[in-house]
Amino acid sequence: MDKGLHFMFCVITTMLLMRESSQTGTTRNDGAVSKGSDSRGPEEGLPTLTVTTILEDPYVMVRSAELEGYCIDLLKALAAMLHFSYKVKVVGDGQYGAISSNGNWTGMVGEILRQEADIAVAPLTVTSAREEVVSFTTPFLQTGIGILLRKDTVSQETSFFHFLAPFSKETWTGLLFAYVLTCFCLFLVARLSPCEWNEPKNEENHFTFLNSLWFGAGALALQGVTPRPKALSVRVIAAVWWLFTIALLAAYIANFTALLSSGSEQLPIQTFEDLVKQRKLEFGTLDGSSTFYFFKNSKNPIHQMIYEYMDKRRDHVLVKTYQEAVQRVMESNYAFIGESISQDLAAARHCNLIRAPEVIGARGFGIATTQASLWTKKLSIAVLKLRESGDLDYLRNKWWETSCLHKSRDRWSPLQPQALGGLFLTLAIGLALGVIAAVAELSNKSRHAAGHVKKSCCSVFTEEMCTRLRIKENTRQSQETSGRANA
Repeated sequence: MDKGLHFMFCVITTMLLMRESSQTGTTRNDGAVSKGSDSRGPEEGLPTLTVTTILEDPYVMVRSAELEGYCIDLLKALAAMLHFSYKVKVVGDGQYGAISSNGNWTGMVGEILRQEADIAVAPLTVTSAREEVVSFTTPFLQTGIGILLRKDTVSQETSFFHFLAPFSKETWTGLLFAYVLTCFCLFLVARLSPCEWNEPKNEENHFTFLNSLWFGAGALALQGVTPRPKALSVRVIAAVWWLFTIALLAAYIANFTALLSSGSEQLPIQTFEDLVKQRKLEFGTLDGSSTFYFFKNSKNPIHQMIYEYMDKRRDHVLVKTYQEAVQRVMESNYAFIGESISQDLAAARHCNLIRAPEVIGARGFGIATTQASLWTKKLSIAVLKLRESGDLDYLRNKWWETSCLHKSRDRWSPLQPQALGGLFLTLAIGLALGVIAAVAELSNKSRHAAGHVKKSCCSVFTEEMCTRLRIKENTRQSQETSGRANA
């Protein structure tokens, strides 16, 4: 009995000790997680990496004495996948990485070369010069070089024929052709239809070609003009042309209103060539950045002109930080040349900023490691897995979210012929129906007349056609002229 009680007492004591140990371990783990977003405490058996980064919104930011941002979230995801702990440090000189005058590398690249850090997780552009001294993983973000402007920096020059802008040149050409064709069909049908012109020899046809042009122009101005159609065939063409002009005017007014309301976003600087040609804006980039060396090494004449401009005025147009660049664009006549993805963020955060459409020099942001590092391939595979699972897209949408995004995406453009394709088709069908109706009316009259004059319907129809189109008279005149010449 005593042995049984002793055994039960030992079992209960052991269970209580195990429960207390489990609670203590959980508390320690919670404490490790709550240390902050800038580090992941060393765990037993896990390697610890020193990570260098740079403060740039939204990649790495300081909030409540802790680091957060796109790169911090990316680092957490990589640490969870590859099972390592890390310690984040901000680069001492605030530089990304470039060769100084004494031949040494600055910034995050320099810290990796000096073994002050194991990896660099930041918006660090993959370039050939950096690839020679450090290794890069697969890019986790794709970007390029763009131009950041303030919307009201340069006023767009208004053309003298600005009222023609709502439609493209092709659309205006199509409208002119449709107008002439419709007026010609009115003229032709009014002559063929016996309901409109019953006695060609005794009556005058009011639908001359000039009057038909005037009738079509009056419909364009929504004004009723004479002559007024009487035959069904002529009225079909007139009705279809009226519907065409109403829809056309509605499209013109709507697009012209959109043009006037979006005039502030229609900047004259659309390309880098436009930037070089203008003289109202200063432009520059980050000092020592990959963008600066892109223009320095480029063989493109436009790019060379941009580099020469920035190099001659480097103390005045080159900026030290991205925040300084955005502030300068907002407060002065300055255009910033830099990473397009960062400019998209600036345009999303500040609704009075806009990025020019042209983007050059496609490139990517990668994680830098020491050469021959075992982590390079592991990190590359992890980045690919995050991209395939959609986690990178989630982080992109999370940190680039904005309330004025829809404003920067509403871009006006002239109305193309394809947008009015259905309208032109309806007009063509109406014209064809009008001509067919006129021929049917003339055929019906010819059939009745053939019964009275004892002739075939085809001969009477041909005579009527020639009389109405004045072909017979022209033939007689030519025959008389040739007879006189022979005499």
